[in-house]
Amino acid sequence: MTTTNDSSTSSPWTGMVPVDDTALAVTDTGGGGVPVVFLNGQFATQGYWRHVLGDLGDGWRHITYDERARGRQSGRSADYSFEAAVRDVDAVLAARGVQRAVLVGWSYGAAVAAHWVHRNPDRTIGAVLVDGAFPHDWLDEATEERIRKLFRRMRWFAPLLRPVGLMPRMTAAQQAESNIELGRFSRERVLGPVLDGITVPVRYVIASGTSFGSKGDEQERIRASLDAVTVRNPNIQIHAKVASNHGAILKKDHAVVAQAVREVATPGGKLR
Repeated sequence: MTTTNDSSTSSPWTGMVPVDDTALAVTDTGGGGVPVVFLNGQFATQGYWRHVLGDLGDGWRHITYDERARGRQSGRSADYSFEAAVRDVDAVLAARGVQRAVLVGWSYGAAVAAHWVHRNPDRTIGAVLVDGAFPHDWLDEATEERIRKLFRRMRWFAPLLRPVGLMPRMTAAQQAESNIELGRFSRERVLGPVLDGITVPVRYVIASGTSFGSKGDEQERIRASLDAVTVRNPNIQIHAKVASNHGAILKKDHAVVAQAVREVATPGGKLR
């Protein structure tokens, strides 16, 4: 595999994109269609998007990548912060010569997409946020401790899952801190102004029920925080609330996500 900075390149390409002290595994289908950049869940890989990509089909320029220490190839780093994840979007777009794109993010990737879109309106065609980027104060001391305990328990599975790319090459403490930091960036006083300031079309696709590590109706209360956002900012709309849960939404409701992409990328939301 090779690395390229050729802004004229539009042929299919797979390779490593250097950023900071590491490199990210990137796949770019090339072509002359609208560029769509897919941002993964916190510890997920680009393979999670395969059903959405299949539903969209040809005519789009799909760009997927694995975040730092995720998947089989992306390198480890000294920085797994949320801000590093936002910077990585810039690095991938620059390496692939993309000036404007649609961003599609799931879970953690939705929060990254929201922050990037807010900072880069002139480079954003639109965004689809899949069951993430909800401005809600869900993090407290008890939740932090619950998160740390959860990842300490999961570390016993790491030797089996890491070689096949199903678990990041991060320590349990690093994974827990990444999840806790997401809670800080999701607080209403932090994420609320970000969403209020977005000036491009954004569509949410919202799951139902629980997510990994959540309790009772906790996740539904978090999702409900979006209602006030849509009242304050007409650029943000709820495209659909689907029956599948957080973990299954990209597999079971890929067609809904694909339609939301078409809506933000095409005048009037016409099918491609």
